[in-house]
Amino acid sequence: MSSARTYLDFERPLAELDSKIDDLKALNSPGLKDAGGVDVSEEVARLEDKAGKQLKAIYAKLGAWEKTQVARHPSRPHFHDYIDGMIADFTPLSGDRKFGDDQAMVGGLGRLRGQPIVIIGQEKGHDTESRLKHNFGMAGPEGYRKVVRLMELAERFGLPVVSLVDTAGAYPGRGAEERGQAEAIARSIDKGLALKVPFVTVITGEGGSGGAIAIATADSVNMLEHSVYSVISPEGCASILWRDATKAETAAKAMKITAQDLIKLGVIDKIIKEPMGGAHRNREKTIKSVGAAITSALKELSPLDAKARIARRREKFLAIGRDLG
Repeated sequence: MSSARTYLDFERPLAELDSKIDDLKALNSPGLKDAGGVDVSEEVARLEDKAGKQLKAIYAKLGAWEKTQVARHPSRPHFHDYIDGMIADFTPLSGDRKFGDDQAMVGGLGRLRGQPIVIIGQEKGHDTESRLKHNFGMAGPEGYRKVVRLMELAERFGLPVVSLVDTAGAYPGRGAEERGQAEAIARSIDKGLALKVPFVTVITGEGGSGGAIAIATADSVNMLEHSVYSVISPEGCASILWRDATKAETAAKAMKITAQDLIKLGVIDKIIKEPMGGAHRNREKTIKSVGAAITSALKELSPLDAKARIARRREKFLAIGRDLG
């Protein structure tokens, strides 16, 4: 279980069970047992088994809206968690060499299982201070220009590029628009499509709008099992279609934003399985699975030459939606 013990709305039955288990474990502490307390180990084991079965049943039938909530879980691993858990010798690189450094978009050099790479991604933060510092993972134009700079650096040294996507979308503020947000996103998309080195993306949480696709035009697009990927948030879609953000659940279902929907549509290439109950319940296992998936994808891509890789990548994105009607 995550140490944060933050329960989503549909997990309320689990919260009650876990609370009972915690109370019984407190009664079963060595101090109380030594003082003549009752041994409740069997009851704890029974409730833990019941909680495990209930967790499995709940997560076996998650809908698009429930998956959206899981993708947004505050205890889900974020960019720096992946860096700490799977990247050795990480050296962050800052600035776009034009305006400034965007801390919502983080990137740099490191080694994944011995393989030198350039890694980029959005950082949402885990608490109020870090969320404000990283602007909740919503990058401005200087963030996407930093991405282009790092991709060019990767080409210069022949290093594969890895991106980890987790954003509600690009920052929609006035200053960002004045500094060329749309143009910066477009150039980042274009650079990804033309990249001469292998490029692997993992959508680890929210893959929102142009803020996501700007760093996801990759050879291999992977999604964690309970992440989401969409052109707009369910709330935004509901506000436009029905002028009612409370219809977000209906919008989420209609938008086909889950990994399971998107692999059928050919938008992504692979689903990475999460631990039972979501990535937030076992960060270490999730990070290990993501690292293995990236390593596997890079191994498959390495035999291709740059020209063949670019042609295949462009065709992959051009083919999306061709066979739908």
